Amino acid sequence: TVAAQIKKGGQKIIMKPKIAVQNIVASSDLESEINLNAIAVTLGLDRVEYEPEQFPGLVCRIQDPRVVVLLFGSGKLVCTGARKPSDVEVAVKKITKELQGAGLLR
Repeated sequence: TVAAQIKKGGQKIIMKPKIAVQNIVASSDLESEINLNAIAVTLGLDRVEYEPEQFPGLVCRIQDPRVVVLLFGSGKLVCTGARKPSDVEVAVKKITKELQGAGLLR
């Protein structure tokens, strides 16, 4: 194995390393196109970054759970920074509810 070859070369190998989840990245689809300009104005510049000349997505920071959601005009989104799967679910539900409440998502 590769580990055996590395050991043979004099390097110490931990055969059962501790594994800790540091960052979960997940994608979802809101199943509807969204207006990123309207979302940027509605959610406020303190929570979002949107520079379409630099990046086609809107960056939205959520405090609880502490994650970043990238929203795209197609309605697709990427959630990053979650530590557990339930953080992703909560974040997607939160942003969906907020967009629906503001009339920005059907």
